Amino acid sequence: MAKVSLKEIIDHLLSKDRFSAWLGIEILAISQGTCKISMIIRDEMLNGFGIVHGGVTFAFADSALAIASNSHNKLSVALETSMSFTAPVKSGDQLTAEASEISKTNKIGVYNILITNQDRVTVGVFKGTVYRTAKSLLQ
Repeated sequence: MAKVSLKEIIDHLLSKDRFSAWLGIEILAISQGTCKISMIIRDEMLNGFGIVHGGVTFAFADSALAIASNSHNKLSVALETSMSFTAPVKSGDQLTAEASEISKTNKIGVYNILITNQDRVTVGVFKGTVYRTAKSLLQ
């Protein structure tokens, strides 16, 4: 059986992720257990206060979690997540999420994701724990 490349794994994962596509996520860097992604905030992502809906920022961080945790070609799904929203996000802002793997065992992975804007201001801090199944994303 041929070894599957990291690019093949991530391309496969994202080809089925319509929500990340709707967010407009761009992958800036990826390695096993880590990723750096970016997106631009659009008007339809704002809430009634004229700032980004928290669910958008959360979903952006969750996409970073999915990319980083599945980069080992082992189907991983979120068990627990938490997020702190540390600064407001406005239409036109460019967000960057950097995910780093803190701990990984055969069954559990723990990740920190830092979300910043174009001015490098931290706008969110996300922590995610995933369950690592025995199933491979690609054979």
